[in-house]
Amino acid sequence: MSRSTSLDAPGWRTWTVWTIGVLAYVVAIINRTSLSSVGVDAAVRFDADASTLSMFAVIQLAVYGGMQIPVGILLDRFGARPIIAIGMVLMAIGQGVMAFADVVSIGIVARVLIGAGDAAVFPSVLRVIATWFPQQRAPLLVQLTGIIGQFGQILAVVPLAALLHATSWTVAFGSLAGLAVLFAILTFAIIRNRPPERESDPVDVSVNTDTGAIKIVRSSADLREGFRESWGHPATRLGFWSHFTTPFAGTAFMLLWGFPFLTAGEGLSPATASFVMTAFVVFGIVLGPVIGALSSRHPTRRSRWLVLPTVVFQAVMWIVVILWPTAAPVWLLLILMFALATGGPASMIAFDHARTFNPSHRLSTATGIVNGGGFIAALIAILFIGIALDLQGAGTPATYSLDAFRMAFLTQIPLWLAGSIAIIVERSRTVRHIGGVHNFPQGPGRDDE
Repeated sequence: MSRSTSLDAPGWRTWTVWTIGVLAYVVAIINRTSLSSVGVDAAVRFDADASTLSMFAVIQLAVYGGMQIPVGILLDRFGARPIIAIGMVLMAIGQGVMAFADVVSIGIVARVLIGAGDAAVFPSVLRVIATWFPQQRAPLLVQLTGIIGQFGQILAVVPLAALLHATSWTVAFGSLAGLAVLFAILTFAIIRNRPPERESDPVDVSVNTDTGAIKIVRSSADLREGFRESWGHPATRLGFWSHFTTPFAGTAFMLLWGFPFLTAGEGLSPATASFVMTAFVVFGIVLGPVIGALSSRHPTRRSRWLVLPTVVFQAVMWIVVILWPTAAPVWLLLILMFALATGGPASMIAFDHARTFNPSHRLSTATGIVNGGGFIAALIAILFIGIALDLQGAGTPATYSLDAFRMAFLTQIPLWLAGSIAIIVERSRTVRHIGGVHNFPQGPGRDDE
């Protein structure tokens, strides 16, 4: 089946669909990290200790991770348009509940809804990229999507906190609910599952990268078989563990524990802490194109030259900050932010594994498997940090201390070690599976490891 010229050279309609999808992802990030700079306020509002406060993020991420495979299956069946709109509606309901919640149980219900809605957005945007753009543009657009999405973290760190402190908890979180409703309407009105040229096309064409065989794939493909085949390919598992290991430390920091650590632990003012956390996002935006370019230039060395080095860099910088004899100076914290910021762009390499080695009818299923890895690791990290604080008697804002935070952040090390070992193992299996490094796809958009 030949593609039309407009698919090879995307026009304004294609870029509009992608832009709305990316802005929806920004909104999802705002919703995801909406407790990042108001964690202390949340602890006071819900009268919660560290373990209880961590449960807000842990349950949210557990739902996010658990929904990735179902969302992927639904995307493969129904397409991006309805799934992303439903995700926005769920986040709107969740933030509406959060706006009036004042007990832990209601707050947890709100975060469950937010996690479920958030789970639908990023895989849907990846699906838009896969169906609307030529394949050679996909790696760059995936990186750009991740980069632009990170602006949501800046909006969650500074303006949301300012709005909350200028008005009230209800107004701040109610505003997020309204924003999600707006984008539910926009995404359903503008995004389409396929370009107009392919709307009447009943089938997809997929290329099996193991054999080079081209086959027709019908929408009634066995979804359970698709999941089994996706997980059965070692490149999908390599993607899962790459995404498990690289971004979780930054996610745990930005989602919940970073602001309390910087203010109650390191003794920074709220303004300085916001500056440090904003630097994390800026570094991520700068690093995205650099890591993306290196990834394209060295397709057979990405795990060894990009993914694993970012893990080592993060672990080393955390150890330096933890062992610093006094409160860490701002310049050192900025280097830590730079190290943590490498995790996001490096994690995007994981999605290239899924895209290259899985045919189109199970693309979203494989993407869901990969995407769940990072959030499973993040929820474990957030939970372990909270438990470690409580075990040290530093579970409330009044008892937070620098030494307690330092010990708590050491719980991240086992996750880095386990994930790194799995990456090494699955990379070797991938190489054997395809018959050697020389058989890695090398063409445009097929430059995976």
